[in-house]
Amino acid sequence: MKISQVKISNFRGYKDETTIDFNDLTVFVGKNDVGKSTILEALDVFFNDGKGVIKLDKDDINKQGLTGGSKDICIAVAFEDLPTSLVIDSTNETTLQDEYLLNSQGKLEILKTYPNAGKVKVSVKAHHPSNSACSDLLLKKQKDLQAIIKKESITCEDEKKNAVMRKAIWSHYSNDLQLSEVAIDVTKEDAKNIWEQLKNYMPLYSLFQSDRKNSDGDSEIQDPMKLAVQEILKDTSIQSSLNQIASEVDSKLKKVADRTLEKLKEMNPEIANSLNPVIPPVESLKWADVFKNVSISGDEDIPINKRGSGVKRLVLLNFFRAEAERRKAEKMFLTSFTQLRSLKHLSTLTTRENSLMPFLSCQKEKILRLF
Repeated sequence: MKISQVKISNFRGYKDETTIDFNDLTVFVGKNDVGKSTILEALDVFFNDGKGVIKLDKDDINKQGLTGGSKDICIAVAFEDLPTSLVIDSTNETTLQDEYLLNSQGKLEILKTYPNAGKVKVSVKAHHPSNSACSDLLLKKQKDLQAIIKKESITCEDEKKNAVMRKAIWSHYSNDLQLSEVAIDVTKEDAKNIWEQLKNYMPLYSLFQSDRKNSDGDSEIQDPMKLAVQEILKDTSIQSSLNQIASEVDSKLKKVADRTLEKLKEMNPEIANSLNPVIPPVESLKWADVFKNVSISGDEDIPINKRGSGVKRLVLLNFFRAEAERRKAEKMFLTSFTQLRSLKHLSTLTTRENSLMPFLSCQKEKILRLF
């Protein structure tokens, strides 16, 4: 998926909703303190959920908005080049179009709201049915969808597949859908399942701030290998293999637990009946943690996060260069640079600009440059 637009409101200097259009190469040029960095940092908040460079706090709320009673920071990103289909579970295939999850411009718009600069709330802003007879279908359980089909005598090919039932219901009301802009909560039912699938298509984002002092704890500078792990684990074939392994382990663990409880029943049925095996679902497993210790080390096994800031920046920059060359025909790897003219560890301006050429020649890359 590629970024088409970013919308920011009540965040630092942006009180009212401000829309920024993006292209393959987006350049921000302006005077100091007009909000150039704020746009890039808003993207870091959006994509990295507080695990990147920027950590939200109450001082990030626009002061005029706060005085007027508005405490919600809103950052929305509209995407194009969308996946042709999504599989909610092993058999339930659907599309964003069929689920009415696109906005009026035919783009996927994800809105993240941070009440009082706190925990994020995620929704999809879509041109969606608002007729009470067929609204909120993505938030309904299977039995509720079946009840609607039965009550309205709607023809449906398969009442065991939620996506098929929703399509049948919306088709039944096709002349009276009452489409309007709706914010759909993605924390419930199939809306949640679709959001979990969409996360796999989201671009990775790294904010490269060359003008600030880096510390050993900065996640984006510690080691580019950690970014590589995140990207590698997004590969669908690898995901499938890992899920298969997890399912097999889950099955064997359940058998071990069942055998253990059966033996326990022979000695103390009361205790055995009070126990239940608790095994985390496959989708909740954090595979990245398995590889959290990957690193690049230098002389005498000194880790990169303990090297000088110039070395760390050069390694990170060349990691991005290598990725740009590798991903010319693949999905977007989104990188932002701030204050490029303050990069002091590259010998000349010509050398620096040449080092970024792989980005500029990569059709699906987006480079944000800030002067």
